[in-house]
Amino acid sequence: MITTAAAPIITWEKLPDDYRLPDDPVDNRTQPLLAEALTDALRGNDRINAQSITATNYGICATFNGKIVIKAPDWAYIPRFSVPPEEIERSYTPQLQGDFPQIVMEFVSETEGGEYSTKPTYPPGKWFFYEQILRVPVYVIFAPHSNTLECYRLGDRGQYAIETPNSDGRHWLPELNLHLGTWLGTALGRTGSWLRWWDEGGNLLLWKDEKLAQERQRTERLLAQLRAAGIEPDLD
Repeated sequence: MITTAAAPIITWEKLPDDYRLPDDPVDNRTQPLLAEALTDALRGNDRINAQSITATNYGICATFNGKIVIKAPDWAYIPRFSVPPEEIERSYTPQLQGDFPQIVMEFVSETEGGEYSTKPTYPPGKWFFYEQILRVPVYVIFAPHSNTLECYRLGDRGQYAIETPNSDGRHWLPELNLHLGTWLGTALGRTGSWLRWWDEGGNLLLWKDEKLAQERQRTERLLAQLRAAGIEPDLD
């Protein structure tokens, strides 16, 4: 709890069971696809466990000067929840129900939607909420239509500062021991710019469909080699 005179009073309280969560639609079909792809690669490469949360448009709650605030980032990573899963089905309150988010992301549509808002009064802006209330170490803002990736890290003074990417245009995120960068291609019926993960050695974390395609290619090559050697494989 923050109790200094200069700061708002923040508490972590259970959301009432009858609290009506916002039901706003996402801006476009691209946002959930970007989020799905991020989680797919982590899950398929054993980079998250059963107690982790990778959330998409999922309400993260705090009580701000006695009023409930809920923000639903386009994607978030929470290392560990500490309550039964059914208790966090609708929303999540850090500290009360587990770890604070370590990474939050907002995907910008054609028009800016408050991703940079530092409004400190109720209801607070997204930037203020992530930086000053949740104190999330990493805030990512990605504009897929312009392939623009901005990665902000919380500094010693409690404020976000933009990070410079490496020579490959990627950002190292020790929270997941992975690099984050952009990738142009086609997946999930969409062609365009995507956010992707790379490991410590610079290897791309493949999506499930990419892994299956690689397996099919290996199988086809093996079958071709056997047939070239005069061996007809028994595929029954």
